Amino acid sequence: MTRRATRVALALLVAAPAATPLHAQADSGGALPRVATATVFARYSDHILKIQVMETSSNAKASIGTGFFVSGDGLMLTNYHVVAERIQEPENYRVEVVDREGAAHVAEVVAVDVVHDLAVIRTGLASPRHFTLGAVTPRQGDRLYSLGHPSDLGLSIVEGTYNGNLKHTLYPKIHFTGSINPGMSGGPTITESGRVVGVNVSTMGEQRSFLVPEAQATALVGRVLAPGFTPSTDLLEDITAQLTAYQQDYLGSLFEGDATMVDMGAFRVVTEPAPVFRCWGGAERGEEMLYEQLWQRCATDDEVYIDGDQSSGVVRIVHEALHSKGLNGPRFSVLYSQRFADDNTPSGNEKHVTRWKCTTRNVATAGTPMRAVLCLRALRKMEGLYDAVLKVALLGRPDDGLVSTLTLSGASFANIERLTTRYLGLVAWR
Repeated sequence: MTRRATRVALALLVAAPAATPLHAQADSGGALPRVATATVFARYSDHILKIQVMETSSNAKASIGTGFFVSGDGLMLTNYHVVAERIQEPENYRVEVVDREGAAHVAEVVAVDVVHDLAVIRTGLASPRHFTLGAVTPRQGDRLYSLGHPSDLGLSIVEGTYNGNLKHTLYPKIHFTGSINPGMSGGPTITESGRVVGVNVSTMGEQRSFLVPEAQATALVGRVLAPGFTPSTDLLEDITAQLTAYQQDYLGSLFEGDATMVDMGAFRVVTEPAPVFRCWGGAERGEEMLYEQLWQRCATDDEVYIDGDQSSGVVRIVHEALHSKGLNGPRFSVLYSQRFADDNTPSGNEKHVTRWKCTTRNVATAGTPMRAVLCLRALRKMEGLYDAVLKVALLGRPDDGLVSTLTLSGASFANIERLTTRYLGLVAWR
């Protein structure tokens, strides 16, 4: 399995036509009895198949996931990350679906939504029993059922509960309290009446799992089922266009207007640049220490999977303030220089990204002198998109220092230039 498949577990939204309403009213005798999990499995297990991505030279499985039928002519919904290797390297991988008798059938990826980690594949198999996607509004605590192929152990069902959308994401993602495991990616999470609530997409372990909401799945499937739809001849071109539009949405207004600032030691720094960010901080100090360190880290819960160790949609801010309590000037200068010299650039496979290129110079913003280094690399298959790391160190005081770092991934050069310029004006002495 890919690192993403190991890290994430998947659950997609599906809905059956003419299903019993999720919140059916109880009759005069009280609440309706809960349907047994075995009954849910028996009703809907034939809507779901295993997906495997095969490496063509070795003719062996490179990764597995799950998909579910969404039309009678064999269209199947899954996660983009399940089939990403086929899209990124079509000459080296093929996609297969494995039917209930164990036979493998080659399938074609016809559409993707990379931002929401969704893909539609055409299996060529008749599927009279399939899910029909449609709006569903569960309540927090409602019982849900996730289906998929965990670790290639066979189709399994997991009970869990609905806990609403995550609050610190740029696009909606459902919190499902249940044990989704690797291999279940792309499978559906449903109500007992067969309504698809979401698509399995990732997990943090300990029954903290996440789903792509039904609305995003419905939109992609609706596009494929629309009259006149023609599969793209270049899905990588589609992905580039989707990522370009996405980064403009979430970066277009970042750091604009009245930025939220906070005092941090001898400095004033930007924090929580948008409501979807979460910031954490702490301090290291002690009687025996010759200096103290304060830190704050701000980021969103978003990450758009592209391939392997390549992601987009990452925005991260890290502030580290240092204050000398006993170091003389030269020793504090060495400490400060070492922290600024630390390599904070993310790793990456050179088949996906170019090498980092960095420029360092002294700058002054609003009278604040600082040392700044900007590092850039290009996404090889996504023309016009780059990763960037800006690191600045404020200058001018012998016993205080601030190293502040902004990391962006999958951004246009225009947005990188605008945001780094704005960021330089958001760190200063108090």
